[in-house]
Amino acid sequence: MIEAPEIDPERLPRHVAVIMDGNGRWAKREGVSRAAGHEAGAKSVRAIVEACRELQHIEVLTLYAFSTENWRRSALEVNALFRLLSKYVKIELESIHKENIRVTVMGRMAGLPKQAVADLEYSMDRTRSNSAMILNVAINYGGRAEIADAAKRIARDVNDGKLEANDIDEATFAKYLYVPDIPDPDLLIRTSGELRLSNFMLWQMSYTEIVALPTLWPDFRKQHLHEAIAEFQARGRRFGGR
Repeated sequence: MIEAPEIDPERLPRHVAVIMDGNGRWAKREGVSRAAGHEAGAKSVRAIVEACRELQHIEVLTLYAFSTENWRRSALEVNALFRLLSKYVKIELESIHKENIRVTVMGRMAGLPKQAVADLEYSMDRTRSNSAMILNVAINYGGRAEIADAAKRIARDVNDGKLEANDIDEATFAKYLYVPDIPDPDLLIRTSGELRLSNFMLWQMSYTEIVALPTLWPDFRKQHLHEAIAEFQARGRRFGGR
């Protein structure tokens, strides 16, 4: 087993976001179905949640679970993903609750299957009072969709006289995003070696440090999280300054 690299516990990212890429390629490599690849990826979800909680000072972990573009996949694969969601909630939610982790959801809930909505709402209700860490799940999510939805809500409030158009600035706009109370991601991890945002948190990623790892998502474990954090800590963050 590869040992996790040393990281400074005093300089951890507050918010880690992850594009969990590579389930399909892992399945092809292993000669199994894509559904089996997603099942294997669920084990990595458990691993990263446990590893982040273990570090204690990570406040938010956001996982890109299902994008607005993922509906283009086969019905067989999409149905398998939502069955896996229900299975994950049934198996893991009590452990998440005991670890004092709060579940939040980011995306268009109205467009999801009824059982998925019920599972997600139950997860949020069950963990609503927890305070150690937030597990933010991006599901039926797209960065452009989020910005468009925020603009619609702002337009409605202006039309209803609740907001003055001249008062709209970046801070005001951010309050209309799906989960406005969490900090922007400090670190984005993308697995499988790809180098693109894939329509993920476009507003929030303005100054996020991006670390791309060659590891396929089902192979992702604690040492890979530490590797990404070590690279994050080696960088100088100036936010446009000197």
